[in-house]
Amino acid sequence: MELELSMRHRVVRKAARGFAQEVLAPWAEWIDREARFPEEILESMKPLGYFGLQIPARWEGAGLDTLASAIVVEELSKACPAVGLMVSVHNSVAVNPIWRFGTPQQRDRYLPCMARGDRIGAFCLTEPNAGSDTAAVQTRAELQGEHFIISGNKIFVTNGGEAGIALVIARTQLTSDQKEWSLLIVETDREGCLRGHQEDLVGMRGNPVCPLVFQECRVPRENLLGEPGRGLRIALEALDGGRVGIAAQALGIAQAALEASIQYAMERIQFERPIGHLQAIQAKVADMAVQVEAARLLTYKAARACDAGNGATQAAAMAKLFASATAVRAALEAVQIFGGYGYTRAYPVERYLRDAKATEIYEGTSEIQRLVISRKLLFGRKKRP
Repeated sequence: MELELSMRHRVVRKAARGFAQEVLAPWAEWIDREARFPEEILESMKPLGYFGLQIPARWEGAGLDTLASAIVVEELSKACPAVGLMVSVHNSVAVNPIWRFGTPQQRDRYLPCMARGDRIGAFCLTEPNAGSDTAAVQTRAELQGEHFIISGNKIFVTNGGEAGIALVIARTQLTSDQKEWSLLIVETDREGCLRGHQEDLVGMRGNPVCPLVFQECRVPRENLLGEPGRGLRIALEALDGGRVGIAAQALGIAQAALEASIQYAMERIQFERPIGHLQAIQAKVADMAVQVEAARLLTYKAARACDAGNGATQAAAMAKLFASATAVRAALEAVQIFGGYGYTRAYPVERYLRDAKATEIYEGTSEIQRLVISRKLLFGRKKRP
């Protein structure tokens, strides 16, 4: 596997890092405190192509590969994970499925406005009784003539408060002996689509996570994405890319925690010298650096697997599992290195810890990632003759 980034990837990283540090970072504390991000940030991101990272130029996208997209999310998340989350989810599980599985008409209708950032995307799977158990989805979509009538409640919808387009998993076959789930493209301004109150999150506070409620929402039949009954399969394939995005987000948080710890360790004086001269602090910094680099290699490997098209389920699960755990460990160590100051809002490391924990939960908990990995290892290989 090629470990060095290409010139194009390095250019993408330089541009994303510059934007994140110069434009996004100054807003990060305000975004967390106010639990929202300003329209100025969204507008400044539109010319950069971050809302259509992998979409071809034909539909006004940036035409990047998965690795470049992961690098962008990593750099954005290093400055403000809530914005990195918005970009990751919008691209990986909203825009990309329409590009990969949509009809020509669907692509022409939805991709340009989403790639420009005029309409933010969301993915609606989780329900009060369905999360890790995807087959427990109860939202219904009954075909009546040329329209689907959608009824059901979706919760914890990332980007939900800003989304203009939502991909909704719903049951389309309601007989007792056969279950069938389909994926529908729903414009959130349709009658019968209602937004709930924004969740008061511990971390990722800048992302408008909220419920979306469907009360006999009428959606044209042509809004069906892919074949009827293949909604869960499309969703699971999309989640491979989504998990790479969350791994990249966790990687950005971990890198930020590491850099903050290094800087503080060389500034904080105890026993008449910087605490970076103490072996206990040196050991913490060294372990953090090793774990961050390992997380980066796993994340980039998973991204390359997505681009190769050889199946990235196991690689994506491994990357998300390890990178999210690394983000939590790195943030915890950063708080410890900062001592009492780390437990205050005077420094950003407490925010890193709050943000990092979410990466172990959404787009499949760490327990689910272990299940995915173990099933691939135990049952996913062909039996030897």
